[in-house]
Amino acid sequence: MTIHALAFDLDGTLCDTLPDLAAAANATRVASGLAPLPTSRIESYVGDGIPRLVHRLLLEAREGDAPAAQHAAAYQYFTDYYRDHLCVASRLYDGVATTLAALRARKLPLAVITNKNEALARRLLADLHVAEHFTLIYGGDTLPEKKPAPLPLITAAEALGVAPAQMLMVGDSANDILAGKAAGCPVAAVTYGYADIRRLHDNPATRADYLIDQFAQLLECI
Repeated sequence: MTIHALAFDLDGTLCDTLPDLAAAANATRVASGLAPLPTSRIESYVGDGIPRLVHRLLLEAREGDAPAAQHAAAYQYFTDYYRDHLCVASRLYDGVATTLAALRARKLPLAVITNKNEALARRLLADLHVAEHFTLIYGGDTLPEKKPAPLPLITAAEALGVAPAQMLMVGDSANDILAGKAAGCPVAAVTYGYADIRRLHDNPATRADYLIDQFAQLLECI
């Protein structure tokens, strides 16, 4: 590939944040008078930002909206709890730190494009000691649209001074793949994240250009 920049998803791609998300999710459910959920169920709800995650936690379903007052209270509780326990058990996946350093050594600008709130994303990357590698960080609340809309990727490519076709989007979910395709970016999907990438790969609409089993394999693609 002729790649001049890379954009990365955060949760499930650069780092495993599920333990801390699950802890915040179940603390929120208990505070809302609900029983805790298995981590595997919470994992299936992750990927569309915290507001949508809270709806799913309250309804125990991926679709639908909880009553506004209930959602507002639960959202406030979740964000307060998660902000205070953001990086207790979260960790970088194997090879991420060294690969990011190697990409920067090649003078490639790097971006994070996540549906997590920008402030939380910035703090998490700082806590994990990799924030310095990224030229820009976009959260789900940075722009009027978030993934799977292409706007964050198109905006990032413009800010980095490259064409979308020269910016590789690296992610672990349908949102990442759909956003990349819509923006005209090549897409690499990691197989170790939170989505069933093999199943997504069977559908042409959510088929990535490359599958990555280990993060360090990116160095072989570029």
